[in-house]
Amino acid sequence: MLTPPSLQKGDKIAIVCPAKKITGNIEPAIKLLESWGLTVILGKTVFSSYYQFAGDDEQRTKDFQDFLNDPSIKAIIAARGGYGSVRIIDKLSFDLFLQHPKWIVGFSDITVFHAHIERNFQLSTIHGQMPLTMADSQPLGLETLRKALFGESLTYQFPIHPLNRNGNCVGKVIGGNLSILVNLLGSVSDMDYTDKILFIEDVGEQLYALDRLLWTLKRANKLTSLKGLVVGSFTALKDDDKEPFGKSVEEIIFEKVEEYNYPVYFNFPAGHQTNNQSIILGKELSLNSENEQIIAYYN
Repeated sequence: MLTPPSLQKGDKIAIVCPAKKITGNIEPAIKLLESWGLTVILGKTVFSSYYQFAGDDEQRTKDFQDFLNDPSIKAIIAARGGYGSVRIIDKLSFDLFLQHPKWIVGFSDITVFHAHIERNFQLSTIHGQMPLTMADSQPLGLETLRKALFGESLTYQFPIHPLNRNGNCVGKVIGGNLSILVNLLGSVSDMDYTDKILFIEDVGEQLYALDRLLWTLKRANKLTSLKGLVVGSFTALKDDDKEPFGKSVEEIIFEKVEEYNYPVYFNFPAGHQTNNQSIILGKELSLNSENEQIIAYYN
């Protein structure tokens, strides 16, 4: 597995919008990244608008492509998610990017890029906080992003959940937003889940829709041969008050993997939450349970 070079003070990084347009203020995020010693370059899509998107598909593709091709740019951070990455992923060329690898950073809709790069190039990316939400982030979420970018060691501690299937596991971690992972099934961005630690998170789904998404992964044999399952935050979920689904999100998830033997860990501190801690996707992760908490670290 290839890993892009760690950032150094003075490096240039780019902020782009490959999906939805910016509707808030990213100035605090720019100041934070500059305080880390980085030079921040803003893509044209940061200022663009085309209906709900940050420019039309051609504009967003060109902006992303320009930074992929530029060897002086050491990381590309998506300003936000939303929807739109899948519309441009097949228009991009990664040839020059592979000659000068750089970090791709983001979560939610940016799972499209994480999965595509894992499937096709086996290069690590960072599932982490994005500029639009950095002002609301807890300090630990931001600090894990800094550590991931600068090559410092990362350790995660989170509480044990009653539905955990505890145990130790080691494997390359992949995944991201559950809805996006299902959307990519059968495509050139669909990953090999075999012997991987799968991380999943999501936001705003109906409980029945979440159940359907997980059944789709299960029926596609994506959950059969994992090394482990790590469940991040599932926030702002919805249910029918008159006819409730009848299961919690944890019960819905565990039901799909109950027949298997690998460890399952809930409460991982990543996803659509203020304490969104960064995960280096494509890198080997170790997890084990100790003293009423789970410890995770990279090898």
